[in-house]
Amino acid sequence: MAKRSYPLSKVYRLLEPGPVVLLATAWRGRANVMTLSWHTMLEFEPPLLGCVISGRNASFDAVRATRVCTLNIPTVELANAVVGIGNCSGRSVDTFARFGLTPAPASTVSAPLIVECHANLECRVADTREVNRYNFFVLEVLKARVDTGVKEPKTLHHRGKGEFFVAGETLRLRSAMK
Repeated sequence: MAKRSYPLSKVYRLLEPGPVVLLATAWRGRANVMTLSWHTMLEFEPPLLGCVISGRNASFDAVRATRVCTLNIPTVELANAVVGIGNCSGRSVDTFARFGLTPAPASTVSAPLIVECHANLECRVADTREVNRYNFFVLEVLKARVDTGVKEPKTLHHRGKGEFFVAGETLRLRSAMK
């Protein structure tokens, strides 16, 4: 198998395994949504995840100020909204209205859930030690909801440069994990 050098600036395209999520916030009387693909699980229980939010995003200021957000997992049916949200700014656009998304109240945080998404995670900021240096937030999931009617959700996975793949066939292998 022949391999060639790969540009370091594109390494992220090899490692982006998780589904794209829509991060929702509410701050200063305004709800907002941003597209987020730079996230990773950090711990099982309590469920902790890390995410990078650019300091240029309106959501960065909202999460930093309120210390809460929701992560909403869309399926392929929302692909155009996911890309559209990722290509605009919540500072100047009502992202819920423009992309036809329905906000719903969360039970543990002030940020809204997105009704059209397959799953919703209510999160609080658990650690900010790496925010100033890397824009890296550690979030604790306080409550999770999932649409039980969808057995194998076709989630979007970002590969960079406007390229996505859609989760497909599930391969089930024996596991010792409980």
